[in-house]
Amino acid sequence: MRLPNADELVVEREKIVDYLLNADHQAGATKAAFFDHFGFRMEEWEALAGALLEHGRDKDVIRMTETGFGPRYVVEGEIRTPDGRQPRIRSVWQFDRGQIAPRLITAYPLKGLL
Repeated sequence: MRLPNADELVVEREKIVDYLLNADHQAGATKAAFFDHFGFRMEEWEALAGALLEHGRDKDVIRMTETGFGPRYVVEGEIRTPDGRQPRIRSVWQFDRGQIAPRLITAYPLKGLL
């Protein structure tokens, strides 16, 4: 199964800049180090946003859970990186009630990749 309305997925700039690529963020610092290791940079945040959109569109959902806000989907698989390597990550998407497509909640490496 793929994410519903995958052509309309949402990756907010703030999710990338303030969290996933922010080395000073309490919860995001290890994620930032991981993505930096593969060539993703804060000043080119759109590259990570695009790679995550591709990941969400092209990889299979491995699990879906219902939350109070709507269904949450977990997607796993390789992500395309600026340095050409393709590490495996998990991305989490939520389809908020009343919206037209899922939005990115988080992304992180699968165990044993660094």
